[in-house]
Amino acid sequence: MTKNILFLLVVFSLLAACTPQSQQITVTANVIADGTSQQVTLASGSTIQQALNTAGISLSQTDRVDPPVYSIISSGLTIVVTRVREEFETRQVIIPYERQELHNESLPAGETRLVQAGQNGLREVTIRHVYENSVEVGNSIVSDTTLSPALPEIVMIGVQSPFAPLPIPGKLAYLTSGNAWVMIDSTANRFPLVTSGDLDGRIFSLSPDGKWLLFSRKSTLSPDKETNTLWVVSTSGQPPVLVNLGISNVPNFAAWQPGMEYLISYSTVEPRATAPGWQANNDLHFLTFNNATAGRKVDVLETNPGGIYGWWGMSFAWSPDGHSLAYSRPDGVGLVDISGGGLTPLETITPYNTHGDWAWTPGLTWGADGQSLYTVTHAAPSGLVSPEESPNFDLNNFSLGSNIGNTIAHQTGMFANPSASYLLQAKSGSPYLVAFLQAIFPAQSATSRYLLDVINSDGTNLRSLFPAEGQTGLQPQTPVWAPRPIQTGTDLIAVIYEGNLWIVDTTSGQSQQVTGDGLTSKLDWK
Repeated sequence: MTKNILFLLVVFSLLAACTPQSQQITVTANVIADGTSQQVTLASGSTIQQALNTAGISLSQTDRVDPPVYSIISSGLTIVVTRVREEFETRQVIIPYERQELHNESLPAGETRLVQAGQNGLREVTIRHVYENSVEVGNSIVSDTTLSPALPEIVMIGVQSPFAPLPIPGKLAYLTSGNAWVMIDSTANRFPLVTSGDLDGRIFSLSPDGKWLLFSRKSTLSPDKETNTLWVVSTSGQPPVLVNLGISNVPNFAAWQPGMEYLISYSTVEPRATAPGWQANNDLHFLTFNNATAGRKVDVLETNPGGIYGWWGMSFAWSPDGHSLAYSRPDGVGLVDISGGGLTPLETITPYNTHGDWAWTPGLTWGADGQSLYTVTHAAPSGLVSPEESPNFDLNNFSLGSNIGNTIAHQTGMFANPSASYLLQAKSGSPYLVAFLQAIFPAQSATSRYLLDVINSDGTNLRSLFPAEGQTGLQPQTPVWAPRPIQTGTDLIAVIYEGNLWIVDTTSGQSQQVTGDGLTSKLDWK
């Protein structure tokens, strides 16, 4: 019995040895690629990548597989291969030129003249095309480069105004629609100096002899890289000579020095992407200008904080003889020590809190005698508001001889912007006149319109000249005096009213409109 049991155990052992211990399991997947479908069989646990290898399908870096190649295959899975490719196309595109129209009041109405022929520009564009299985599914521009900018066609159109010609002394330059024009000896004798349409109006100053106009242009760079550029153009001869001074970032001040042939003074800023677009350097430099060429530069004031609200910047004013230079900034006025490179404060002014991205700078002018300064001061409040919030502003006269200042006009408004006549007023007992703007609503002078007033230099005989009672007032500006009396001995003032140039006779109070296009924005008269 025992032998039989042993025999059966041996037989069962032999049979077990002949039976496989495990059986391998396989999976089948369907692979779709390149427009065909094929089945592949692989061992269980294989990945999508192994299935593609079995199907003889290779991938590029841009191809897409669904499911991803690292996924484990399950039986009956469908694998989709999408062929993705990129193509780059470079093409040249024409930039059509634009048409610009200049209104010219010296031409008969309707008459046109071609100032500059238009020329198309050219840009090079690179486009990225994306294809999936040879079908375009998207495109995008990856680069766009201007090879040559378009030049606008500039056409001068006559809009001859009905205003009678008026004789004027010297040269009167004016800025209209971004272009510089000049009148010589008569309002009928006018011609363009710069017709690029890009003057920004920040700087607009005739040389003391009237032969050159200093002006600023909008920058072609982004505002955070450059605010504007400084140029000079001749006012005599045709065509005018245009000179790039190689100076940029001058939104606050640039002017000629009286009595010098020729010296330009200017102050710079650092461009910023945030309002107001700059951080002032509060510096001062001199630049010689000889034979239509920028010469030697002299640094007078180094970059400095500039006091309270110094980020806005300073302005300056030359004395009539060009020997002294005054400065104005939100917290006061004073004199510049040109040789020592410092500042001498004369009058401290409480800065005005604008609650905005701009700062108020006191208007400032020299008296014709060179011994006094006329400036707008921020007066104390009459209510419970803080001194910086006070709406009160006065016109003051500061005597350099006695270092004493006195108020000659109360409640003028913050933009009174005084301007002293150049020569003696023969018909009055006062040696010269001071023109300024009087706010119609002094308590809201930041937004108020203004009237043109004149007063004797000693503060007597205050009178309003323009516009007439009941008419809309002037926008803030600085009145511009004629360089000398005409034959009658009267003094003339030029102002901008409703976008047009007007000339006012300070003796008779009569006024005459000179331009009618409504686009004038800046003046100077020498």
